[in-house]
Amino acid sequence: MAEHPTTGELFKAKTITGAEVDAAVDVFMRDATVSLFRFESGHTLDPAAAVKAHPWAKATVANQEATEHLRRAAVRTAILLGRPEKE
Repeated sequence: MAEHPTTGELFKAKTITGAEVDAAVDVFMRDATVSLFRFESGHTLDPAAAVKAHPWAKATVANQEATEHLRRAAVRTAILLGRPEKE
């Protein structure tokens, strides 16, 4: 695994569960300014920064015509591509 793996890489390695990824998406969808999500493994991620750093996710979340399903998919993609910190 990479020295600083993505959430997706941690998910593939079974360090982070799908339920945790879903929970991170849920947290962002409730509050787009949330800056800390802690996974059970001790990794932390800033969901707002992950979405802001991903051009498609950022544009989709801001698009008033995007469906809830599309917004969630965009946020999930950004979170999976984010690089959590290990505490």
